[in-house]
Amino acid sequence: MKQNSSKKMLKRLLAFSLVIVLLLSTGAGRVFYLQIVRGEELSRKAESQQLNDTEISAMRGTIYDSEGNVLAQSATVWNIFLDPLAIDLDIDEDDTPEQAALKKEKSEKRRALIIDKFTELFGYNEKEKAEFVEKTKQDNHYVVVEKKVENNVKEELSKFISENSLNCIGMEQSTKRYYPYGSLASSVLGFTGADDQGLSGIEAYYDEALTGTNGRIITAKDAVSNSISDEYETSVDATDGNSLVLTINQTIQYYLEKGLKETMNQYQAKGAYGIVMDCNTGAVLGMSSMPDFDCNEPYKLTYSKNKKAIKKIKDKDEKAQAESLAIQNQWRNFTVNDTYVPGSVFKTFIASAALEENVVSTKTTYNCTGSIRVDSYNMKCHYHPGHGTQTFAQGLANSCNPFFITVGQKLGVHNYFKYFDAFGFTRTTGIDLPGEAAPQFYKENQYGIVELSSASFGQTNSLTPIQVCTGLCAIANGGKLVQPYLVSSIIDADGKTVEKTETKVVRQVISSETSATVREMMKGVVDNGTGKNGYVAGYSVGGKTGTSTKLGESAEGEGDKYIVSFAAIAPSDNPEIAMLIIVDEPNQDLGGGALCAPIASQVIEEAMSVLGIEPKYDGDELKNLSKYAPNVVGKSVEDAKTEINQYGLNTVVIGSGDKILRQCPTSAGTIPNGGTVYVYTDNTQRKTTKVPDFTGLTVTEAKSLAKTNNLNIQISGNDLTDSALVAYRQSDDKGAVVEQGTVITVTFKSTESVLD
Repeated sequence: MKQNSSKKMLKRLLAFSLVIVLLLSTGAGRVFYLQIVRGEELSRKAESQQLNDTEISAMRGTIYDSEGNVLAQSATVWNIFLDPLAIDLDIDEDDTPEQAALKKEKSEKRRALIIDKFTELFGYNEKEKAEFVEKTKQDNHYVVVEKKVENNVKEELSKFISENSLNCIGMEQSTKRYYPYGSLASSVLGFTGADDQGLSGIEAYYDEALTGTNGRIITAKDAVSNSISDEYETSVDATDGNSLVLTINQTIQYYLEKGLKETMNQYQAKGAYGIVMDCNTGAVLGMSSMPDFDCNEPYKLTYSKNKKAIKKIKDKDEKAQAESLAIQNQWRNFTVNDTYVPGSVFKTFIASAALEENVVSTKTTYNCTGSIRVDSYNMKCHYHPGHGTQTFAQGLANSCNPFFITVGQKLGVHNYFKYFDAFGFTRTTGIDLPGEAAPQFYKENQYGIVELSSASFGQTNSLTPIQVCTGLCAIANGGKLVQPYLVSSIIDADGKTVEKTETKVVRQVISSETSATVREMMKGVVDNGTGKNGYVAGYSVGGKTGTSTKLGESAEGEGDKYIVSFAAIAPSDNPEIAMLIIVDEPNQDLGGGALCAPIASQVIEEAMSVLGIEPKYDGDELKNLSKYAPNVVGKSVEDAKTEINQYGLNTVVIGSGDKILRQCPTSAGTIPNGGTVYVYTDNTQRKTTKVPDFTGLTVTEAKSLAKTNNLNIQISGNDLTDSALVAYRQSDDKGAVVEQGTVITVTFKSTESVLD
């Protein structure tokens, strides 16, 4: 009996022990599962419920031009978020039905108040308002409702939150990229995306340097997700990104873009492109590809020609695709991302190679009959009657194809390719921009007599504009090939320079003697040849025009499509800049001398002033130079007339007084030789006149029209001995109201043009 009782007790103890072991095992397993298997996940959830982790956006570095002007900068903006669960007041279990109904009514009033304010502040339409209403009802503590909100809106919203004790609306600091000059240098600068990451241009290439390190603020939350005291707060400061100082000069860039845009619009071209470089260092002073875009609104179409073409498309999908392609084309920097056939601009490199190899000299002559036979092909000169006997310099000035075919044949395939490679045309330049295109060229073993002959006047190989302009720098600077660059220095958030770009000489391509000879030949192109519109008073300019036919790109029934260009160096006797201007598919058969050289002329004039290079006028230029008007205010009428006459100027007296009270132009302004000074002898109201349209007039016609309208006219632009000059630009717009005697500068160009 006692033994049975012991056995029962043992069984009970064993069963109890098994239960204990089972429970402990289950608990241990549960602990293992929660801490080991799901530990990391649950830890994150706990932290999210107990901690509020706010990211502080770092400022992206600023981009400056060479003079310290801000081209791109970031500023503080705000992201606005809601805590929808905090909009509704909590209804407790012990609330009476009346209390619960009152809380619900207050909650709806709070929601309506918030909806009305956001609709007012952000201008919601009906659809946007409905979407916002849904966001206020989400089962969530954090819903972002507005991004990149400006500070003035944020301040108004903060006041609204404070006045209405709304803890359900929050704000997070963020940053937004601004481009103060809109489209200036857009193809160089590029733009950033919604996440502040660089998507094109300098913004993309230097994204890592420009991007800072975000900071954080971590605060503890109570059971209902409200932040608790600052003693539980931990913060890590944001580190702002580095800033860039570009080689781009704002003034040079402005005039480059102005000329390109005006020409593109006037001739409804596909595009217009330009590069201005410091030929001695490789620094890019200006670079533009038209059509361009506003960096603040990169997805907005800008070119009216493209807008009209897209508007005509009826199919919705086709239209959307065309618009997308047009927008992407605006982002492309043609000068770096694309290749083209350089045409007769390439003759400057053939001339350099031939002189360096002594296969020709400046005394070499050739009789151009209008064409030359090469194998089974008859290769023509752009001047079909033929230029007759010319010197080598005249051959370049006249852009004579047969002459340069013979020069290329004397040079030979091996030497041709030797200099083609030496000028950097077989590889990319290494410029600090994304997407530089590789050149498209025949290799040495692919050259036959036909390919060599065609290449000798620039019609075989495709190069990027930046390659061509870099090659021009070598011709200009004494023969050194330098690497082009856009960022001169990188500075940190404290203003310390962390990196500085030094000039990189890749190789010596030609001798300084050859360089000087070719520069003088290029000066002849502007003085006496196809590039007369590149003339700038007071500065010797060297140039070369170019045209290439875009084979296979014309539709049936259309004429050939051309890409025309003008290369320039200035001053040609001691060069500081090299430049390449290109117009793609103009709607008239005009060459680079007519379309591109005038742009180069204006940019050179401005660039010389910016770079502090004083003009050197010859005798003829001095005769046509403007002078400061004499100051005759306070003098008698007779004395004023005598003094004005001594300056070689005319006088118009307005009023019946004895002394001069005011004059136009004033002594602070210049007036051309033979101009007229308008003087007032009493308080008669200033006499005004409207500026006429001088466009398309000859010099004689423009002078006559100015005189009829009581204006002085300053002639600018091409050599005045050219019989085919017409006005194409004026300093004051047509219809502007100005005082009588005002000096209007009218710029002329030659309409004579060759497709060389």
